[in-house]
Amino acid sequence: MAKSQDTAFFGHPAGLSTLFFTEMWERFSFYGLRAILILFMTAPLAIGGLGWGVDRAAAIYGTYAASVYLMSLPGGWVADKVLGLRRSVFWGGVLIMLGQACLAYPRGTSLLYPGLIFICLGTGMLKPNISALVGQLYTPEDVRRDAGFSIYYMGINLGATISPIVCGWLAQGVGFQHLLAKLGIDPTTSWHFGFGFGALGMAFGLLQYVLTGRRLGGAGLTVLGSPTPEALAAARRKFAFAIIGVVVVVVALALLSRAGTIHVTPTGVSGTMDFVLLGVVIGFFAWLFSAGDWSSDERKRLIVIFVLFLAATVFWSAFEQAASTLNLFAQNQVRNTIFGISYPASWLQSVNAALIIILAPVAGAVWLILGRKGKDPSTPAKFSLGLFFLGTGFAVMILAATAASSGQKVSPLWLVLTYFLHTVGELCLSPVGLSAMTRLAPARVTGLMMGFWFLASSVGNKIAGTAASLTVKFSGQQIFGTVTAVALLFALVMALLVKPIKRMLARS
Repeated sequence: MAKSQDTAFFGHPAGLSTLFFTEMWERFSFYGLRAILILFMTAPLAIGGLGWGVDRAAAIYGTYAASVYLMSLPGGWVADKVLGLRRSVFWGGVLIMLGQACLAYPRGTSLLYPGLIFICLGTGMLKPNISALVGQLYTPEDVRRDAGFSIYYMGINLGATISPIVCGWLAQGVGFQHLLAKLGIDPTTSWHFGFGFGALGMAFGLLQYVLTGRRLGGAGLTVLGSPTPEALAAARRKFAFAIIGVVVVVVALALLSRAGTIHVTPTGVSGTMDFVLLGVVIGFFAWLFSAGDWSSDERKRLIVIFVLFLAATVFWSAFEQAASTLNLFAQNQVRNTIFGISYPASWLQSVNAALIIILAPVAGAVWLILGRKGKDPSTPAKFSLGLFFLGTGFAVMILAATAASSGQKVSPLWLVLTYFLHTVGELCLSPVGLSAMTRLAPARVTGLMMGFWFLASSVGNKIAGTAASLTVKFSGQQIFGTVTAVALLFALVMALLVKPIKRMLARS
């Protein structure tokens, strides 16, 4: 673990720069895909899309988005028991790059599903473990921890700002399509250039990670969950058997589907995913509290983690509608022009990330100043604030949907204001939640608990995808009104739990 006095990167450990740029390029890859995926699936065949209905596209998107974060649980286990954090991040990046390369193949949907599967597996390996690596750069009592995660969060959002603009222009930009036509390339393949640039971004991230890895020192090299050679060998055998089992099941399902014995549909898979997520959440907590040999202090911290998990699930179920309901709203009901010049609807996906870059240093400075004065709000208090700003953002969308209900397209400033409020809420909850997980989680299951933290995003993304499918049955006012009420209710609940959680941790 890095020493607390290491201040080589803007007053923070030098290794933070390595993780900053690795995550920046991974998020470039991820958010480029996120900005255009549901638009690609619903776009007409004549312009290179798949021509699917919103219900089918939303089912696939929701299942994919949920699986991306669900895979953080096995990804955390692999890091804890088999590979260690450092190697897990690298191989996760390799899988992501392969997945994006599959999506870049412009021939129907033959590689769409394999590509999404590779990205899910790779993100599960990389996302929780690189966040755990950030935590290992600081001692538990280091007051720079939350500020460090805020800086790291800037790296996430730098990639997320650039990628929808670049990948969105490549996928939907009229100018790029004209360029392809002049070069003798079918302009309807432009979507796949957007996906392909995501693969290139992940390649840049991997190269940077390898070349600057020495800055991390010994962080993440030790397999903490397998302290003996025998335990490590046993874990690797389990890992090998699990991979073989998954391959056998996937191949069997593919063969049965091709033979007509079973009928696999996106909506059917989506419905199954609902039960899978519910079972995983219940099963994980049952195992966690019954199987672990936890001390009284550790059990109290696990209870707090569970409360934060529920709040985060509510937050992400609303926030992640940016890529589903809000993205479709931008495509169909917003005037996507600026100074008379048209731009792709996917560009609005950059607004939140750009605001994070502007506001994250402010948030980091505020938490640091308050921390030095002993007035830093507790984690539950910050979560309450995050949910409050999220709810007010969707309240704005009620007004926007009402204005659009007449059939006239509305100003993009409605979405900009919504994303501003969501950004403030995100800064109160997401980097703070990452920091809290690394501080509260027992050391021997750090990677697994980071995977559990991203399980909240998995459930939230699934709900967000389901919400998009409801747009064909319910009005925008009804959907946004429901989301507003739920977010504000949970904001109140978290505010009421601030003092009980403080007392619980004080007695531990």
